[in-house]
Formats: sequence, structure tokens, C-alpha cells
Amino acid sequence: MQLEPLQYLLVALAAVAAGAINALAGGGTLITFPALTAMGIPAVAANVTNTVALLPGYLGATFAQKEEVLSQRRRLWLLLPAALGGLVGGFLLLRTDEKLFRQLVPFLILLASLLLAVQEPLKRWLMGRVAKAQGGEDPLPNPPPRGEGTRDPLPKGEGVVSPASFNEAWAALPVFLAAVYGGYFGAGLSVIVLAVLALVIDDSLTRLNGLKQVVGFVTNLTAALFFVFSGRVIWSVAAVMAVGALIGGALGGRLAGRVPPATLRRVVVIIGVAVAIIYFVRG
Repeated sequence: MQLEPLQYLLVALAAVAAGAINALAGGGTLITFPALTAMGIPAVAANVTNTVALLPGYLGATFAQKEEVLSQRRRLWLLLPAALGGLVGGFLLLRTDEKLFRQLVPFLILLASLLLAVQEPLKRWLMGRVAKAQGGEDPLPNPPPRGEGTRDPLPKGEGVVSPASFNEAWAALPVFLAAVYGGYFGAGLSVIVLAVLALVIDDSLTRLNGLKQVVGFVTNLTAALFFVFSGRVIWSVAAVMAVGALIGGALGGRLAGRVPPATLRRVVVIIGVAVAIIYFVRG
């Protein structure tokens, strides 16, 4: 499917906006997905193309927090349920009838908008929970540097399954279910994953956020790889969007501290609700 030059320009601008929004507050999919369907792209193809196009942004966010990720090597087994969930979600999307998916779209957008709306209250609640679990310490500071091969302090000895390690195993199922949603639609995935991790793992919010980034990246990577061979990706649009998203991410990084994320998040939530209403009205 080929778009007109003006349509490519509009899609690129939407991707720039989404990249900046993701860098500042999250919720960029609520901008790009409606933009793609507004160009006449079928909903399933729009979702597939959007997932592939925005993947570099997830990689960039993961790379930016690589220190927090590498300091938790023992927890990276959670990437397995994330990968499986992303694959299952992508499979379910490609097996969903176009008409049915269009009927689901307004509900998915409303869900994503709700997740974005509760992100800050949820983050404050999680910060309080983490602080309480750590005996009242500040949950935000970065952990001290760790040497190569250093383990997390939770397990006490080789071959011993500590209560903390056992509790972390409970994260597998909710991470898998969140990844299924991420592979299927994806908007708001980071909020779900962070909540799941913070409820099961006692650690600083900074480190949990790093783990959340890599879980989200792997989820979208496996779904995107599955989509690559589906024949549904509109590659010309995906390429334009990928460039736009990278530019937007760089702009968002420069605007950090100048644009209040809470204000931007409210704007995106309002846009998401308005878009969902439009989908409802159009049927």
C-alpha cells in the first residue's frame, strides 16, 4: 500500500510527536495508531506497522538504562515469559478478523488511556510500597556500582532458593499476560509491567524501571519479528515512522525538564479518549 506524499509527511510528523511523547511521558501509540488508520490503512496492518516502526525507540530506552539492566542479570529469566507473551499476542492479532479488531480498537484505546491516566498515582503508590519494603529508605536513588559478575543481594548462597527468589517466580505469569497484551496492542504496556514487577520484587524503582524497559523491548521485539514475516507490514510507512520516532525521541530528551510530563500525559489521555469516542461513533 502506497500513500500520497502529504500522507507520508503527516505520518512522519505523528511519529515525531509520538517519539517525543514517549521520551517525556509515554503513550505515543495513542498518536501514531489513529494517524495510520486515518490514512486509510486497515486497523490490523496499522497496528502491525506501528509495532515494527516504534521498536527502535524501545531499544533506545533500554540502552539508556543498561546499567540498571546489567546489574540484575539473575532476573533476566523474566525475558522468557515476555518473549513468549509477545509472540502469543502477535499471533492472536494476526488471527483476529479485521472487522472484529476494529470493534475492539476503541476499548483498547480506552484501556491504554486509563493506564496512562493512572501512571502517576500508581507510581507514587509503588514508590511508597518500595520505600516501606526497604525500611523507609528513599526508593529512588541509584544502587552502588557493581563489579562484573556481581550477584543481586537477594539469594544467600549457591544453589539456595531464598524466599525472595521464590516470590519473584510469581512474576512469570503476570509478565506473560502483560506481554500478550503488548504483542496484541501494546499501548500502556510499560505501566502494566512496572506495576507487576513492583508488586512482586522488592527493589528500588530505578532498577525496576530498567527491568521494565528490557521486558517491554523484548515483548515488542518478538512481536515485531513475528510481524516481519506476516506480509502485513507496510514497509515504506514503517521506515518513515522509524526515522520520525528517532527524531522525536531526541527532541523529547532535549525538552525534558521544560515540558511538565504530567501536563503532557493529560493531553495524551484526552486525545486518546476523544479518538476512542470517534471510533465508537464510526462503528
